[in-house]
Amino acid sequence: MFKPYSNDDDVLNIQGDALTLTNGTTRVVVNGTLALTRDQRGLKAALALKEAVDAVVADLQGQGASLPARINDEPDEKPGVVANPFV
Repeated sequence: MFKPYSNDDDVLNIQGDALTLTNGTTRVVVNGTLALTRDQRGLKAALALKEAVDAVVADLQGQGASLPARINDEPDEKPGVVANPFV
């Protein structure tokens, strides 16, 4: 089961890798394109997506008043200068 915000390692793939949810301690990132077709495969994908989004919503709602208005978006590392190898 996908547990949002629990670590920086988990990735949930839906319908192969059509849609991925990448876990993080401060954010869950959703990438891809998912076709929810009107068949058993589409139902399975829709239920997986719903379960993942429901888990994210439950976690956020469970934070209550301690949930900040916005997280600080800081880069992972300070930018540096790299020597041009073509000079």
